[in-house]
Amino acid sequence: MAMATPSLQSTLLQPSKPKIWELLIWVAAFVLPWLLPQKALMINEIAIVALFAMSLDLVLGYTGIVSLGHAAFFGFGAYSAALFAKWVLPDPLLGLALAMVLCAVLGAIASVTIWRGTDLTRLMVTLGTALILLELANKFDGLTGGTDGLQGVLMGPVLGRFDFDLMGQVAAWYSISVALVLFLFMRRLVNSPFGATLKAIRDNRLRAMAIGISVNSRLTLVYTVAAAVAGAAGALLSQTTGFASLDVLAFDRSADVMLMLVIGGVGWLYGGILGAIVFKLLQDSLSAITPQYWMFWIGLILVLLTLVGRERLFKPWTWFGARS
Repeated sequence: MAMATPSLQSTLLQPSKPKIWELLIWVAAFVLPWLLPQKALMINEIAIVALFAMSLDLVLGYTGIVSLGHAAFFGFGAYSAALFAKWVLPDPLLGLALAMVLCAVLGAIASVTIWRGTDLTRLMVTLGTALILLELANKFDGLTGGTDGLQGVLMGPVLGRFDFDLMGQVAAWYSISVALVLFLFMRRLVNSPFGATLKAIRDNRLRAMAIGISVNSRLTLVYTVAAAVAGAAGALLSQTTGFASLDVLAFDRSADVMLMLVIGGVGWLYGGILGAIVFKLLQDSLSAITPQYWMFWIGLILVLLTLVGRERLFKPWTWFGARS
């Protein structure tokens, strides 16, 4: 196979170069916990779920593999980091690294389940994987705490200097920093020649195989990377909250992150970030107004997104066929 020319390589890597507006977004993300200390815990949660959503986008948006069990890796990472901090060493970065490695191994093993079958088959298989881990976490309650959760997880300072505070500012900066590093890695990955092969598999798997792309090996690799990133998000949650429960493996966790991608858009890493911000803000505001019916309003928004379209929803003059 001929090597890519320098002009082709520069074309492939062009989208990975940061834009001014992107730099402003990330600077604002780091400034917000300082400007709004009372919202630092919310900002920390948004950063974590945004990272989780981006990990699913690698599988769904860029590779075309649907999954309803992505919480398996999120929860496995959460429990791994929490148990490491409680029984071995309370260092956040070491716990984060361990959780990512373990989730990568789990993702590599589970990737064989997505090699074949239809979208419906993959939905059931991925959902089943998450349910198996959920039941195991519930069964081994002596280790995980079962329905009571794993409590008493105390974390050491980040880099040995920054202690987690009650306001959540250090937690927010820690989560945003990890999210930024992993975002840059995923951005480079999806805009590389490897990322181009993922999009080819997403668009037409048979055609990708016909031109010599090793489909199964690429599915395994991207699923492994996505599992590691999801595990990092789960580890951040347990580390910054000091708690891990069966909720991190529940079906609701997988469904929520899918909704975030529907809101923000798939095949675009910032779609996961946008979807996480919108979803968490809607959840926070609507649950304060109507605690029992906030999901109704989020469902209504999803219906509008589906029927009208994300682009047309924000351009009312196009609803009746008018040209923008």
